[in-house]
Amino acid sequence: MCGRYAAGRSPEDLVGFFGVEKWEPTETLAPDWNVAPTKSVHVVLERPLKDARDRGPVRQLRSLRWGLVPSWAKSPEGAAKMINARAETVHEKPSFRDAFASRRCLIPADGYYEWVTGAAERELEEQGRRKRARKQPYFVTPVDGSVMAMAGLYEFWRDPALPGDDPRAWWVTCSVITTEAEREPFASGGALEGAPRSLAEIHPRMPLVLPGERWGEWLDPSTPGDVVRSLMTAPPARSVRAYPVATAVSDVRRNGPELLTELEAPEEGTLF
Repeated sequence: MCGRYAAGRSPEDLVGFFGVEKWEPTETLAPDWNVAPTKSVHVVLERPLKDARDRGPVRQLRSLRWGLVPSWAKSPEGAAKMINARAETVHEKPSFRDAFASRRCLIPADGYYEWVTGAAERELEEQGRRKRARKQPYFVTPVDGSVMAMAGLYEFWRDPALPGDDPRAWWVTCSVITTEAEREPFASGGALEGAPRSLAEIHPRMPLVLPGERWGEWLDPSTPGDVVRSLMTAPPARSVRAYPVATAVSDVRRNGPELLTELEAPEEGTLF
């Protein structure tokens, strides 16, 4: 899954990296090293501009809220539960299928956090029972240090309690698409004794990361559904590494680049 990630790149960096044509500086977000559900996040999407609809879709960098609210929802209360959409069923689930058809986006990240779940703890998790505390967090990031382009969806929701001219009347929200975690051994990292050797040993799910050659078709609202589904394959194996980080990241109030510091060994008292 993807329940927390880091986004430390500047908008200017993202504009150049993703070939963005339109960006409003008023939507600039500060670097966030502990992005949690319901926060505002940068996304890359393609839509016609309001004042130039005859031009066709334009690649834009926008600020959206993480946690998708379906257009038909009566309230936004369930947004925190809609932070992820499963790649296997996203095209047919009522909450996501309309967005999947024509409102796809990329969610830039330096990497994402995941907490190691041992075999016994994973069984409890799958049974819906309470998890044990003090699990060791890991940071998963591209081996080459580039930006991670997580596949996502976005949606519009109209708050019926507010007048149409109220800027708060429209919510634009997003969700990260996840897929089965990679089972290939890491290119690097995971070298500590007893440490996870692959993403699947950390968690059974991972964000769907798209390489640059798939961005155009993914973002294009007119791409046929069968073509879009064909894009949802895992990136090349061993393209990421994972390393242990301080349990401070488990506290959503903590923020700063120090959260990405690699530990030489797990923190005392964590599961490993």
